[in-house]
Amino acid sequence: MKKTTLLLLCLLTSTFLLAQKPIKEGITISGKVVDEISNQPLEYATIVLKNTKTQKITGGITDEKGFFNIVTPKGLYEINVEFISFKTIKLAEQEILSNKSLGTIKLAEDSSSLDEVVVIAEKSTVEIRLDKKIYNVGKDMTVKGGTASDVLDNVPSVDVDAEGTVSLRGSENVRILIDGKPSALVGLSGTDALRQLPSDAIERVEVITSPSARYDSEGTAGILNIILRKGKATGFNGSVNATVGDPKNYQGAVNLNLRTKKINLFTNFGYNDSSGPGIYNSDIIYLSNGSIDSTRIENRDYLRSRKGFNGNIGLEYYINKKSSITGSVFLRDSNGQDVATNNISSFDALENNLYNFNRIQDESEDDTTIQYSLNYVNNINDKGHKLTLDYQYSKGEENESAIITDTNPETNTTDEVSIDNLLAADYVLPIGENSQFEAGYRGSFQDLTSDYLVLAPNLDPRYNPSNNLEFIQNVNAFYTQYGSKINKFSYLIGLRAELTNIDIKLVNTNENYSKNYTDFFPTVNLGYEMTEDQSFTLGYSRRLRRPRSRYLNPFESRTSETIISKGNVDLNPTYTNSFDLGYLNRWGKLTLNSSLYYQHSINNIERVNRQDVRIVNGKETNILIRQPINLASEDRTGFEFTANYNASRKVRFSTSFNFFQFQTDGEYTYSTTDPNTNVITNITQNFDTKSTTWFTRFDAKITLPWDIQSQTRLFYYGPKSEAQSDVEGILSTNLAFSKDILKDKATVVLNVSDLFNSRKYQIKSYAPSRENPTNITDQTFQRRVRQISLNFTYRFNQNKNQAEKRSKENGNDDGGGDEF
Repeated sequence: MKKTTLLLLCLLTSTFLLAQKPIKEGITISGKVVDEISNQPLEYATIVLKNTKTQKITGGITDEKGFFNIVTPKGLYEINVEFISFKTIKLAEQEILSNKSLGTIKLAEDSSSLDEVVVIAEKSTVEIRLDKKIYNVGKDMTVKGGTASDVLDNVPSVDVDAEGTVSLRGSENVRILIDGKPSALVGLSGTDALRQLPSDAIERVEVITSPSARYDSEGTAGILNIILRKGKATGFNGSVNATVGDPKNYQGAVNLNLRTKKINLFTNFGYNDSSGPGIYNSDIIYLSNGSIDSTRIENRDYLRSRKGFNGNIGLEYYINKKSSITGSVFLRDSNGQDVATNNISSFDALENNLYNFNRIQDESEDDTTIQYSLNYVNNINDKGHKLTLDYQYSKGEENESAIITDTNPETNTTDEVSIDNLLAADYVLPIGENSQFEAGYRGSFQDLTSDYLVLAPNLDPRYNPSNNLEFIQNVNAFYTQYGSKINKFSYLIGLRAELTNIDIKLVNTNENYSKNYTDFFPTVNLGYEMTEDQSFTLGYSRRLRRPRSRYLNPFESRTSETIISKGNVDLNPTYTNSFDLGYLNRWGKLTLNSSLYYQHSINNIERVNRQDVRIVNGKETNILIRQPINLASEDRTGFEFTANYNASRKVRFSTSFNFFQFQTDGEYTYSTTDPNTNVITNITQNFDTKSTTWFTRFDAKITLPWDIQSQTRLFYYGPKSEAQSDVEGILSTNLAFSKDILKDKATVVLNVSDLFNSRKYQIKSYAPSRENPTNITDQTFQRRVRQISLNFTYRFNQNKNQAEKRSKENGNDDGGGDEF
């Protein structure tokens, strides 16, 4: 029975070959282009077809797997196959009267063309593919001198809020991968660690909203895959860059690459030293029987300082023409200091001042991360038969200490250590010309300890949040998938099984929690190509969101005594069924990708506000506790589109728009204890809500006189209402100018982020409920004020103009088109 079940699973699985094109009038010329040494497919290689009778030139480019498929009239053709830094292959003139396969074409590197590699200036910032959107970091001037967090904040469909939380299509349940794998680069503190990774180390970001079974099931909204730079050009080449900015922002980075016939050595080093102010203001109105009892005003000013070093060095060794092994080491060492000055005032119902005082938190933080990665690839043949093995080990340490000064001084420290291991194996077997079978395994194992200690002599012991958390999570995943293409129709069907074991121990209270579950995650992706320029996709996937250790750890923040954030050790994973209908069309210079999507989630993890009563400064006070809980369900329906319009080679526009509606159902019951009488009161809050919101981006890139490149980006996030809060809309503007100098070997970029200093998050919250609140809070966040920076990049053994010229001649300027 088990063998039969396994056989059925193997037959229900997939990756289809998107490279194949539908047949229309005329004949089809197909093939594959690979690197002669490594046998790796060459994406964006150009196939030029010249009709020797009419002198008409047509052609196309290869896809990410190196395949091309070009429809053209019958005739006598000269065929050239080209790729930057590789020798061009010229095929003998031949008459082609029927469909023809050129087979696998192997290109050899051209060591004499080093001045023509690496920077392809005419590639669009956003490339639109049928199965994903690709954001090319090197083409975006507005993130020069920025961080990985800035990069993600400029990706279509993605938003990064004031606290550094990344969301995709308005949902925070997004999985962030580095080079296709979970990574220590994301850090112990989640997305906040991305602020320490320089943007220059990133090549591109892939947005995948309907992942296949090959990908982890984590991330109910989808996956953001960050691809780091790794040089591919023969010989020695690289770049250095430096950034200065105001508020203080000093950065330096070096990218080096050495490639020979047997090895490819790549390195990225970066250093940053920055500091900047931010604000967090809150006005809290306390109500009694519907009337104002008192008001508490907290105006919190931040000064955040960071110094850090990132280093990544790797070596790829070509064992033979079909296999290679790659080893790399990543190291991050950073330290920071955050000073939060909280000016607190309290007033009675008649606005008489009750008290004023300052609460200052001086927090220092040291982070160290080291990651070792080993990868083996065996291209068994040139038809795509392939075996890949991966091992990754990482260790992250984070040490925080804070001194809080007010009428009741205190100190707190956090020591956190996480050790992660990853094992993966992926096998790909082509079946015939248009079908493919895949199977694989991925095991991820995390062992984390977090020791949180609060020393506060005047703090009621009942409210001391000190604890020691031990967290172990092991996930073993198996997947299989099968895909095929039948004329214009393609399909990809897969199944992934994941076995999760979680053990949590709260050492101080000797509490133990264990969660074990086995889940199956089917995926179905269908594609239909009406014409070469017009395609439809339909995707279904079941996904989940596991609560991270930070969400589970019940320690309380101590910056404020009345507004507290904490975790919830009893969280369960969220499960989501996701449907996505996509449409891609190209009208000459315009490329449009649009989607309708629907997601139904159960056990939805939501951060909510609840009230508690504690003694603060000798007075019984209602406080606000913000923590994650599991709600019953959430339904999310939306529409989005991304468009590129290239009016000319000097004027390019792109825009994205996302509109979605979400409906949440669920109740939350908790208890509060009167600190004087110990009377327990049960409170039930209803979180049923239905709301809509939207966000949009507009990007214009224009070449000005004297070959000055300009880029303007506008971003607006519309207002939204949730069960306990109302959030106002946000408008921000980024502006950048660049100029090539020193015979195009160097580039200077002037960048202004948040030009009008308007990116402030304003939220009004009601606790315990909107209908019967006991306190109403008006909050304003601004994590970073307007930033002005100047970036200088110098390239050696790279020539930007030559790369631009080659790209233009190849016609790669249509923002994602496969033919010119």
